[in-house]
Order: sequence, then C-alpha cells, then structure tokens
Amino acid sequence: MEITKEMTMGQILGVDPDIAFVLMDCGMHCVGCPSSIGESLADACVVHGLEADEVLDRIQSFLKEKNK
Repeated sequence: MEITKEMTMGQILGVDPDIAFVLMDCGMHCVGCPSSIGESLADACVVHGLEADEVLDRIQSFLKEKNK
C-alpha cells in the first residue's frame, strides 16, 4: 500500500505499526495521542514544523528497506 501525505496517522500506522519509530525519530513524539490518529500526515507535520515530503520520504525508505 502506498503511503500519502493525505492519509491519517491512524491509517499510516495501520499499514505498519513500526512506522511509529520513524515518526518519533522525526520529532513526532505524540504518535500514540488519540487526537493525532485522526490528523493527516501533512497536518501533523505542520503542527510539528516538519516538511511533509521529507517525512514521507523517510517512511517510504523505511518500508522499502523493511520489505527487501
């Protein structure tokens, strides 16, 4: 499944719960917060002052490496 910036954090973590480690490494330490689960990746990045494309690239790289 392809991850997009429009997906909610809950949807993204549903693809692979280990993505939480990537998000936390980017500075999103509230990944488990109930309110964050309904936010899109793009919205969560804005709140945390992160570039959504960079976070998305890290997620995709993580999944690519994991699925080798």
